[in-house]
Amino acid sequence: MEDQLEKLLHNNQEWIEGKLSSDKDYFKNLAKGQHPEILYIGCSDSRVTAEDMLGLQPGDAFVHRNVANLVNTTDLNVMSAINYAVIHLKVKHIIVCGHYGCGGVKAAMEAKDLGILNPWLRNIRDVYRMHKQELDKIELETDRYNRLIEFNIIEQCVNVIKTAEVQQRYVVENFPKVYGWVFDVNTGKVKDLNVNLRAILTEIQKIYNLMDKKWF
Repeated sequence: MEDQLEKLLHNNQEWIEGKLSSDKDYFKNLAKGQHPEILYIGCSDSRVTAEDMLGLQPGDAFVHRNVANLVNTTDLNVMSAINYAVIHLKVKHIIVCGHYGCGGVKAAMEAKDLGILNPWLRNIRDVYRMHKQELDKIELETDRYNRLIEFNIIEQCVNVIKTAEVQQRYVVENFPKVYGWVFDVNTGKVKDLNVNLRAILTEIQKIYNLMDKKWF
């Protein structure tokens, strides 16, 4: 383990030298502050890193990751990340990106007591309940699994727009926009689920509108 940690520190030094070789003021400029236009909400899975798969550089995106890319409105961590990104950083785009092969979604499909994970995974089980009629019609388990992953991403997008800070900025500036993406670990490709959030939110606006003003 110590050898692995030493390797990480060595990698860090090489990274520093590489950045400085192309721009001697790289870290001086980096230290001036961040102005990302993207909030990326993704899964904690070690195979799915926004920076690598999207070619992002430090400062390009404000990133929050948790098990199964959930936007749980009782989770102060993700709610704080959304608040800071939307109110203070003024991001223009919020991407909720899940991935095929998600262990959190797979665990939620199983009838098993997972201890402390139970309340967290219950959010995904709730997504299954909401879309049970369509999911139960899918014969192949792998296809059903993948579709639940997509449904989970869509529902987390909806949860983002239920928040007060997103609604408050959107009615004034028409930002931030919200997108649902899924990463395929088998191919490396990111797919836009083309979520028609406008249609979804028009339908649910009466219930979740916190502004006493129409979003659209």
